[in-house]
Amino acid sequence: MTDEAKSSASQASEPQAVPAVSVVGPDDGERIVLGTTRMRVLEDGSHTGHRLGVTESVLAPYTPGPPQHRHAEHDEGFYIVSGTVRFTVGDKNHDATAGTFVTVPPGAPHTFANVTDRPAVMLSVFTPDLYVQYFRDLQSMTADGRPLTPEEGMHVMSRYATEPAADFG
Repeated sequence: MTDEAKSSASQASEPQAVPAVSVVGPDDGERIVLGTTRMRVLEDGSHTGHRLGVTESVLAPYTPGPPQHRHAEHDEGFYIVSGTVRFTVGDKNHDATAGTFVTVPPGAPHTFANVTDRPAVMLSVFTPDLYVQYFRDLQSMTADGRPLTPEEGMHVMSRYATEPAADFG
């Protein structure tokens, strides 16, 4: 057996490290505040090889959403935990109530908002995880209390393979 083969055989018999399980309790998780939306990062991708990101968002009553946009490099999923979230997809509105799951594949125009007088809670899933950092960037840019201009918002989106869905304004 060659030295290289002996080394490979030795490595194959060594125990493999077990991946760490992440548990985020109800009072845990990184907090991100974006206007009237309060987010809690449940998985930022650091435990999943950046394949998956998950956030919980509480949208205050009458919280407007982002401009309608498209992602080129990640899927999004939204599970409505409580309240109602209006998803606008192209020129069609969908009022998603508790128990509804919305899947947005790359390229699909979309936005969401809470148009009701009650808070709404939703769980958002991103695969891969790259959009979690987008929310961190937005929070940093608004930390001084100054709202983002539409141009600044679009510039940040563009860093995460996202563009406005100009055809649906």
